[in-house]
Amino acid sequence: MFERLKAMLVKEFIQVLRDPKMRIIIFIIPVFQTIVFGYAVNTDVKDIKTAVYDLDNSPESRDLTARFAGSGYFRIVEYVYNDKRVEELIDKGTVKAILRMNRGFGAELGAGRVAPLHILLDGTDSNTAGNVLTYAGMISTSYNDRIRLDQAERAFGPAFRVGGVEMESRAWFNENLESRNFYVPAVIANIVFIITMLLSSMAVVREKEIGTMEQIIVTPIRRSEFILGKTVPFILIGFIDVALITLVAAFWFDVPIRGSISLLFGATALFLMSSLGFGLLISTISRTQQQAMMSAFFFIFPAMLLSGFAFPIENMPDPVQWLTFLNPLRYYLVIIRGIFLKGIGFGILWHQFLALLLLGATILAFAVSRFRKTL
Repeated sequence: MFERLKAMLVKEFIQVLRDPKMRIIIFIIPVFQTIVFGYAVNTDVKDIKTAVYDLDNSPESRDLTARFAGSGYFRIVEYVYNDKRVEELIDKGTVKAILRMNRGFGAELGAGRVAPLHILLDGTDSNTAGNVLTYAGMISTSYNDRIRLDQAERAFGPAFRVGGVEMESRAWFNENLESRNFYVPAVIANIVFIITMLLSSMAVVREKEIGTMEQIIVTPIRRSEFILGKTVPFILIGFIDVALITLVAAFWFDVPIRGSISLLFGATALFLMSSLGFGLLISTISRTQQQAMMSAFFFIFPAMLLSGFAFPIENMPDPVQWLTFLNPLRYYLVIIRGIFLKGIGFGILWHQFLALLLLGATILAFAVSRFRKTL
């Protein structure tokens, strides 16, 4: 048995690694994708392109504009002087926000009355628009408090003081609230999922396409030996990819790794049971590599969307949330983010490990039961 399995493993490693293009796909592409996604998947909203439509041009309106420009969130790219230009900037997407202050803005504030600040937004991207409103609200509230305090000091003297609440916040695990620290660990899971599923599904189908399956059928190799020979190389490739991408995350993007690396690889082993099981299942229903690739994407995209990678599972409808419990990627993401950012251990993550084990064993067993060493 071991001799047959050894021969199968040697054959598979040679077949996978002898092709220069395959070596690039296995070792170079995951690193490249991590770097690209690490920069692209970023929801931090900074340097928002902003135009100013200041009809008052008073010291107060200029002071408020300076506060927006100095906040780090807004970047003033143009001052406009007519409504037509405002519409043109929004239509072309040149700016995301326009600050408008009407005539009499400064006089209204000086008289102790409320002066409206109009913020025109490009609401095409609701996420960015929501962040713009939040940042603008913070700046205008701070400016408003400063004005009221100045007015009170002028009325009651410089010794006048007003009590209040000052919020002091502290974010655990991601002190600077960088979205990259949240997304890059998840990119590791997605890339490993895609690479191992695609390669394992296409490896079996390739045997059918090039005609070597006929030769394997007449050999005494058992079904279990054939499956092990086809999956073990991709298990090792999965571990190598996790190691490479983790190094990129830590040293290129400075994503903290606060937990156990051995725990990360243990979770990866359980997760690979599911991804390779899906790949093996796809190979049983595909006759060409093109069919295998298209079938793999049928699993990949729903799994990514329902994993919590980009969209919080809590915001999904209840039936969809129930469906996510069947998604191995969901549990793997929780483990990876917990290890990277929180540094938590098996005592807290054991529920996720158990779910990965049960799902992986079920998927792999079902795929093996459907596999036949036939054409």
